[in-house]
Amino acid sequence: MRVITRQALGGPEALVIADAPVPQPLPTEVLVRVKAIGLNPLEARLRAGEFPLLGKPPFVLGWDISGVVEEALTYRFRPGDEVFGMPMFPRAANAYAELVAAPALHLARKPASLSHIEASALPVVGLTAWQGLVDLGGVTAGDRVLVHGGGGGVGHVAIQIAKALGAHVITTASGSKREFAEALGADEVIDYTTTDFTETVGEVDLVLDTLGGDTAERSLGVLRPGGHLVTAVAEDDSELAAKFEAADMRFSGIAVDPDPVALRGLVELVEQGKLRVHVQETFPFDRIAHAHRLLDTGHLQGKLVLTV
Repeated sequence: MRVITRQALGGPEALVIADAPVPQPLPTEVLVRVKAIGLNPLEARLRAGEFPLLGKPPFVLGWDISGVVEEALTYRFRPGDEVFGMPMFPRAANAYAELVAAPALHLARKPASLSHIEASALPVVGLTAWQGLVDLGGVTAGDRVLVHGGGGGVGHVAIQIAKALGAHVITTASGSKREFAEALGADEVIDYTTTDFTETVGEVDLVLDTLGGDTAERSLGVLRPGGHLVTAVAEDDSELAAKFEAADMRFSGIAVDPDPVALRGLVELVEQGKLRVHVQETFPFDRIAHAHRLLDTGHLQGKLVLTV
């Protein structure tokens, strides 16, 4: 089979197509014929060598997949089932490949209403948003929720999940993404390029930070007493956590994991018509370098997907 491997540190050109043995599934696992692969900013950072999550190269990137089961060593699926998920994270799933062996519990049946392209774009961003808003945040009807980066991968899904939970949703986004965020259900959209959100927002129950930088610290001033910041980008910032705790605010960092309960929750929202994932652009397998060049810009609306 073909895989896309990173042979050395560097830019998108460091990703090359190579031949590799077909992985052999273990008991409780399935072998998936991959149809589409969702791309995430983390993968660009790993390719560039910003931190050694997967060790030294060569290795195969990727976690978001959608495809068809070819072999099943589990009662949960049968050959021919269409599945999607985020297997193995944060360990290597080797998902930039034509075939992936994955634990059955890390996958779910693909909703019929989603194409493989759409399904592959959902797991990482969907699970991050779900675990931040539902598991950590405990968002309920009537809560005021601020989502930073509502036009991005995690942000655009988070808007929809928060609305499905009955929250009043405020989001920050660039002016070009205002209509996009409003169409997703955001009640208020703040153009961060022209407006300081700290001057227009207040009494927020929960802030979901997907941007990093000083955004999380500045959010301290918009939370109600006892409010909660959940960050997907500064989860290990102990100094930041201490500042929130000193102000009697809650601070939580999220490192997404392949939770089958949350994955089923996402499926239910899709089937209810309350959640969709936006794919900005697709690339064929052999144009991975072009996809990563766009990923490197950081200015995306929704997700990028690689087709196999």
